[in-house]
Formats: sequence, structure tokens, C-alpha cells
Amino acid sequence: MPLELIRSLVQTDLTETDQFISRELKSDIPLINQLVKYILTCGGKRIRPLLVLLSARAFQHEKQRHVELAAAIELIHTATLLHDDVVDSSTLRRGHETANSIWGNEASVLVGDFLYSRAFQLIVKLQHLPILNIFSNATNLIAEGEVLQLINCHNPDTTEASYFEVITRKTAKLFEVATQAGAALSTENTAYLTAMQQYGLNLGIAYQLIDDVLDYSASAEQTGKNMGNDLAEGKPTLPLIYALTQGATHEVSLLRRAIETGSATELTTIVKIIESTGAIEYTANAAKQYAKQARDVLTLIPESPYRQALHTLAGFVVERSC
Repeated sequence: MPLELIRSLVQTDLTETDQFISRELKSDIPLINQLVKYILTCGGKRIRPLLVLLSARAFQHEKQRHVELAAAIELIHTATLLHDDVVDSSTLRRGHETANSIWGNEASVLVGDFLYSRAFQLIVKLQHLPILNIFSNATNLIAEGEVLQLINCHNPDTTEASYFEVITRKTAKLFEVATQAGAALSTENTAYLTAMQQYGLNLGIAYQLIDDVLDYSASAEQTGKNMGNDLAEGKPTLPLIYALTQGATHEVSLLRRAIETGSATELTTIVKIIESTGAIEYTANAAKQYAKQARDVLTLIPESPYRQALHTLAGFVVERSC
């Protein structure tokens, strides 16, 4: 499998990152240790820390700081998941019960805050001002993306432009941070840093587009969450937005009503409408275009096995089934 081959290139770094996270997250508060251990053992593809490590190695970074940076990225990502699950009232993630469904919303929000603050402690310890600026600006934009998504919830008039604004801030921004900051550990070359920033941004958009495709075309066993989960949360993602522009009058009425009420009771019919309007193919093709842009920009950085791995990763992102 391509992802396993890509990971093997930096497997030692990945192992050290996991070990570093385990050490850094120890707390005097038993509940924090209990909840953190649970969420860190529930799996995940670790795409964001992988991007940090590959990007750093692509510019011949040899020190330990890329591991610390990869750990910080993963902590921020995990914190956003904890907060997302509370906002969305989610009960399933990666095939496991969500932390909020076990320990409650209060504990999940507060431990998410703990992870955020610990991540920034790690970033500050790097004593690298450009990277600190990258992170501080990005986390603010990510928070704005969460609020924008909340505003769009249950709104069937959400436009494609508004949708892309949300996923650019909410998802793609952290991919962008991972690749740009990873490179910034070893180079100050503006052209290289811009290329890595654009690679991460385009890759992140492609990743989220495929996530939104899988919400209407894959089972809970594949994705680790219930099919139609976005619809149940009233989120108008691109497959729905496109289907609203292509469906017959009665189909559009059904889709609008489902978004407004956050009801997935007619999910089978809704999936058929999405498929018949070509919305799945439309969204998947958009993801492929963004992945291509990510791959194309890599020609601007030095050739290496790590650059090739980043190139291959863009292919994995759009071909994955979970």
C-alpha cells in the first residue's frame, strides 16, 4: 500500500514522534492521562506529522526538532477533533466511541485546550520565530473556519465559494502549516517555502474533498464514522451543494429540507440523488485537480526520495477509501 511505503521512509522519525508525544503529555491530573491515552490509541493515519517529517527531510534536516514539530502538529489536530466532536455531537470517530460520548463534553473541551496549550509550549521551545508566526497565524484562521462552518450549518443556500473558504481554513491550513513549517526548519529560501506552503494547501483541500465524497459513498466500517454523518449535522458539503444545482425540483426540495433539519432519515434516497446528479464524480474530480496542483508545485524544490514520497502521497490522498 502506498501510504505504508511512504511511512517507511521516515518510520524511525514517526516512532520517535509517538514516543515524544507520550512523554510530553504526562500530567499530574489522572483524567487528562486517561482521556489522552484513549484518543491517542484510537488510530488515525498521522498524515499531518508525516508531512512535517517528509518536508523537513526534503531539505536535509538532520536534528531532532522535526520530531518535536511533528508532535506539535498532531496535538493541535487532535485538539481540533475533540472540539469538533463536541460541536457536532459526534459519537463515532475512527470506528471508536468519541471521547465526549464517554467522558462528556466538558472533559473533552478542556482536554482539547490542554493539547492546544501543550502544542504551543513545544513550538515555543523550538526558539524559531518564523515557525511560531506560521503556527500562531494558522490557528487563528482554523478557529475562524470552525465558526464559518457553524454559520453554514443547516443553510441550503451555502455557495461553493463559502464551502471552499471553510475547508481551506478548517482543514487545509494545518496541512499547509505542516509542510511549510517542516521546510522552514532547514531553509530560508522564499521560493522553496512558498512551494511547500502551496503543496500543503492544495493537498489539504484535496484531502477534505475526498472526505466529503466518502461521507456519501463509504460504509462506517471503511471510514470509522456513520455514512451521511455530515448531512445529519446539517453540513452542506460539495456533493450536496452541487446536487442542489443539478437535481429535479422535487429532489432539490428534499435536499434543502434535509439540510435545514439535519435529518438523514431519507439518506438512501439522498445518496441516489447525489449519485444521479454526478455530484460524487464532480467532487472527486475537483480533488484530483487540487492534488495535481500539489504535485506540480513540487518541481520547484530539490529532487530527493522525500520529494518523491510527497508526490506519491498526493496520489494516495485522492485514491483512498477511508
